[in-house]
Amino acid sequence: MTRLFAFLLTPLIFLLGSTPAQASVPPWKVQCTFSDQRFDEISGITRSQAFPGTLYVHNDSSGGPRIYAVNERTCTTQATLTIRGAKARDYEAIASGKDSKGRPVIWLGDLGDNKDSWPYVEVLKIREPRALESQTVNASTYRVTYPDIPHNAETLLADPSAPLLWIVTKQLAHGSLYALPNPLKPKNRAMKVQTEGGLITDGAVSPQGDRYVLRTYFDATIYVGLPAGKPTKTFDLPGQLQGEAITWTADGTALLIASERDHRLLRVSIP
Repeated sequence: MTRLFAFLLTPLIFLLGSTPAQASVPPWKVQCTFSDQRFDEISGITRSQAFPGTLYVHNDSSGGPRIYAVNERTCTTQATLTIRGAKARDYEAIASGKDSKGRPVIWLGDLGDNKDSWPYVEVLKIREPRALESQTVNASTYRVTYPDIPHNAETLLADPSAPLLWIVTKQLAHGSLYALPNPLKPKNRAMKVQTEGGLITDGAVSPQGDRYVLRTYFDATIYVGLPAGKPTKTFDLPGQLQGEAITWTADGTALLIASERDHRLLRVSIP
């Protein structure tokens, strides 16, 4: 998100987050607080498939080509993964899945395009490391274009058991769900599947692959199955300044959310 748009939107978020509508927020708590001062613009979060109890997070466009592994109970940083040769134009989304050989991978979406002007965006595939330690990792990079015009997006969805990917674009009135080709090639054309709501800032498929969630700055919607499933419930989220990250707990019974300019990791029960 651009700082100008964030500046204009913050008063609206504050007002909506402080109204009686927040009474519909399900039970939630502060899971832990990030102490790493590098986490100033958390824009994406996902679960590790290789290391139980570990989450991967990344910053917005100012964060550089880095992913951070953190403990989901204590929020302590366990490792920094620096991506060799990556451009890090505007990282906005991250997801966990499997490659064609069934190996755990991290999918990283360089999807931000606040002016809707980039001729293509990129998705990076990173093999999860064998050891949870700071290191430089390699990535396979795939270009993606949309079938109509360039779009801004902050959501990358991945099947947890197969190399299937979806992008949800972020627009004020509504966004769209796009499916990516399988297998991915160096250059890919996304296919529009369906229209989604406005201001989608992140999403995630459950570890069990039976549901997925899309969030906005204000609420979350649960869908059945893999994208494009039917929505089953929508509920408010705890107020955050710029809520742009969401993932599931390992058992799929709750959601973990994070925000730019907020060092708290919040656990929200699914009603």
